[in-house]
Amino acid sequence: MIKTFPKTHLAAAVVISAVVGTTMMLSPSADVEAKRMSVSLDLESGELKPTTASGDVISGSGATASNAPTRGDSSQMGVDVPNAPEDSGTTALAENDEANNAPVKPDIVWAEYAVKPGDTLSGLFKKAGFNDGLMLSVIHGKGEANKLQRLYAGETIAFATEADGSLSSVKLRRSRLESLKIDKTDDGFVGKKVIREPEVRTRYAQAEIESSLFGAGQQAGLTDKLTMELAGIFGWDIDFVLDIRKGDQFSVVYEELYLDGEKIDNGKILAANFNNQNREFSAVFYTDQQGVSDYFTPDGRSMRKAFLRTPVDFARISSRFNLKRRHPVLNTIRAHKGTDYAARTGTPIKAAGEGKVIHAGRKGGYGNAVVLQHGNNITTLYAHMNKLAKGVRYGKYVKQGQVIGYVGSTGLVTGPHLHYEFRVNGTHRNPATVKLPDAAPIPKSEVAHFKAATERTLAQLDTYRDAGRLTLARGE
Repeated sequence: MIKTFPKTHLAAAVVISAVVGTTMMLSPSADVEAKRMSVSLDLESGELKPTTASGDVISGSGATASNAPTRGDSSQMGVDVPNAPEDSGTTALAENDEANNAPVKPDIVWAEYAVKPGDTLSGLFKKAGFNDGLMLSVIHGKGEANKLQRLYAGETIAFATEADGSLSSVKLRRSRLESLKIDKTDDGFVGKKVIREPEVRTRYAQAEIESSLFGAGQQAGLTDKLTMELAGIFGWDIDFVLDIRKGDQFSVVYEELYLDGEKIDNGKILAANFNNQNREFSAVFYTDQQGVSDYFTPDGRSMRKAFLRTPVDFARISSRFNLKRRHPVLNTIRAHKGTDYAARTGTPIKAAGEGKVIHAGRKGGYGNAVVLQHGNNITTLYAHMNKLAKGVRYGKYVKQGQVIGYVGSTGLVTGPHLHYEFRVNGTHRNPATVKLPDAAPIPKSEVAHFKAATERTLAQLDTYRDAGRLTLARGE
């Protein structure tokens, strides 16, 4: 028996078919495939039910089902899909679109505060809306959470608040590269240090000395700190007080550090060359397989000597080693068995080499003095100090480059300076000319690794240096 339907149902079916057909004809086929939503007529009940493109009925009552695809939703495809044309016949879908496109309140809100002089952690927690009890829970958390207690002016602290008002996270930014992050977990708060790695770019600089090393460094775009590091690399071979001449040249390959596209600092010197009075010195940075870093010549010899050539940085020589010098105070011919470096009172004095302190204190005309024993046959003396460095006393061991005292004018002197002596088997030697023993070279077992690790950097240095010297020779 053929089942008949009410005329109202038939009329509705005709109208809906016309609307759907018109929509499909006006819409691009690709959009329809990705966005399509059809409306079916249940001939049994007379209800309108939205379905997906595959014909599955979407759950919910009527055409306002919340999980129906909405205009502009491209989740069905792996590419962005353009919005389908407006369908004036689907009022229910338009309402659904409006609900889905409403602004969504973020789950977590961050509040950041600058740490100012006098600020306390408790006060900053209160600014963020949290009490001391929660603060104690945070700093007593696991990991490095307790380090949140050490605050310094200039840092920034941020608090993450969840939608229910609870604390989700605390972030203390100590610098652009280092932060302390404390997160809430199921087991309480856990803190960890977060280090951002800057982008490293290689830079080259070259200059010819006209008046001073620092002036040439500035002309080449080097900071004073980099210039000091350059002098430190070659300080065992070149006396930067006595040996520097106009016309000396240097070239450097070094690192620049960038963060978010902005330069934040300089890194280390990777390789350098110094031409001093036609004496050529080259050095390259190398980290051995045990993780120890230092500078070496291209053939693997250490740039470091067992002794520094000069124990005071960039001081002026006021009196040289001279066995027939007239004493400025006693006004008699009296051998000057050392080198005097004139410098301001308080200038740091460094140990020329690793050794044991065998004298620390007053020593006659030397004033306040320190004597170091290096091995079995070498001693060095540092006299006329204003004061000794903290911890420097008889029997203590010091490292090369360690500050052992400060320039002064104690003893028989006319002004502040360091008197420095170098003795071998008890005999005085000229500190400026005595041959200094080398430090240990690259072990034979590591030479191949050294060559492979430094070959590219040295090639860069040679290429830039040769091109730069040609430019300097042309006067460009």
